[in-house]
Amino acid sequence: MKFLKIAAQWLFILCLPALLLTASLSAAMNCRALYEYGFSKYDISRVTGLAPEELSKAADGLVRYFNSDEQYINVTVIKNGQPFTLFNEREVQHLKDVKALFWLCYYVLIGTGTYALAFMGVTLFWWRDKKRLATGLFGGGIFTLVLMALLGIIIAINFDAFFVEFHLISFSNDFWQLNPATDYLLMMFPDGFWFDATLFIAIGTGVMAIILGVLGWWWGRRLRRSSRGRGIV
Repeated sequence: MKFLKIAAQWLFILCLPALLLTASLSAAMNCRALYEYGFSKYDISRVTGLAPEELSKAADGLVRYFNSDEQYINVTVIKNGQPFTLFNEREVQHLKDVKALFWLCYYVLIGTGTYALAFMGVTLFWWRDKKRLATGLFGGGIFTLVLMALLGIIIAINFDAFFVEFHLISFSNDFWQLNPATDYLLMMFPDGFWFDATLFIAIGTGVMAIILGVLGWWWGRRLRRSSRGRGIV
């Protein structure tokens, strides 16, 4: 039983970075404010020739598509007073791949979240081992912060190389290699936007890790003090 408890605790610690990262990524994917921030910061209305309200419509269409069971996206906006199909065939194919990646993120979030909740429930109500849970929260928080620090160093050194390598690993085709002069997906979401989004995700993950780590440290310290107060070594 002791080995099982140790293994379950370590699995919990290893799950926390994936849980927090996918939670932050899911939030970013569905955060219309992040899209609007990018449109404003990089003057996307001027770059694309689309009015701000049409860009908002496009952002809504992307979020809706990523959370739907539709195989292909079809977003129509108004440009120069005429209906305009925003994404060409190559962009549509790439967005299909991106959607699959986002759904994988959802599955990882659900899987790690389910395990984390199960571990917390078993630890608290079956094993009645609060100290083990507190240690797991602290360890998972620290491990996540280390990983986010490494990610921060990598993107600070060479974000472009990181971004290209991410695409090479994540996609089995070259649909992601688009033309920034003609393809609206790149015009709407330039490299600067992805740098900002990656930073947003890393910071969001780090903040959640700090909260859990501090909670685990505070809880563990309180439990140790309580044990010493009762004369328990």
